[in-house]
Amino acid sequence: MENIIIIGTGCAGFTAGIYAARANLNPLILEGKQPGGQLTTTSEVENFPGFPEGVDGFMLMDNLRKQALKFGARIQNTYVDSVRLDDSKKVLNAGGKTIEAKAVIIATGAAPRLLGIPGEKEMYGGMGVTTCATCDGAFYRDMDVVVVGGGDSACEEALFLTRFCSSVTILHRRDKFRASQIMAQRVVDHPKINVQWNTKPEKINPGEDGKVKSISILNLENEERSEIECKGVFIAIGHVPNTEFLNDALPRDENGYLIPKTNSSVLTSIPGVYVAGDCADHVYRQAITAAGMGCQAAIEAERWLAEKSA
Repeated sequence: MENIIIIGTGCAGFTAGIYAARANLNPLILEGKQPGGQLTTTSEVENFPGFPEGVDGFMLMDNLRKQALKFGARIQNTYVDSVRLDDSKKVLNAGGKTIEAKAVIIATGAAPRLLGIPGEKEMYGGMGVTTCATCDGAFYRDMDVVVVGGGDSACEEALFLTRFCSSVTILHRRDKFRASQIMAQRVVDHPKINVQWNTKPEKINPGEDGKVKSISILNLENEERSEIECKGVFIAIGHVPNTEFLNDALPRDENGYLIPKTNSSVLTSIPGVYVAGDCADHVYRQAITAAGMGCQAAIEAERWLAEKSA
């Protein structure tokens, strides 16, 4: 039986692995479908502390991986299909095998919900298509950008981008925002923001350099097609937490995010089971907050295991 299994290898999973390994818990980290998490698709990260010149997302995650391995963590390339969790034993079914553990940290992250239109995947990550204004907004200083979405996230992204960009165009399929009244009003009143109502994005077009040049749109009222020139397309239609494999093992909200125990960011209703990162955090969704939760989860697991063995 393993002392501790960490599911996921993003900032939360690797940080948990570093702390658990340094505590001599000999952690086993399961990589999952996207080793390194979302940051591996980001060309440059400027807001992670300690890198004043920025750092390549893949390199950052590779360094975290090496650091976890240096202290004795083990990493296995496998995907968890299902779990059975209770106070005494945690059973994971992964890659056709059954693995048992005393403690488990779930750090499986979340995947951005994409539009599914031509050009989106080809230019995603460093080529002009992104899902995080906080992460990438500063790269579009004095440029024209487009935000797709109509909820609070889209409005927040658009308002944040006005700090850097020349103009921000919001594309929304409906004739009014789904965002809160105050957030929607701030967007409508902002001089840098233009809202295109009843508009559906159809294709993201590259320039000669392979980066975003424009986005093709369809007006759903008159069915007219047109094109908006822009350097960046920010997709803000939500995220999908990678928690489907848990089924009913832990409580989740209506969107699938794990619900931590009351008054704690990492404890769950099951002793010895912890959550960290974007699978439980739908508010901040930053690399540094995920790393912080990974640290907390590992320390909580270490203390719990020590108490059990005392």
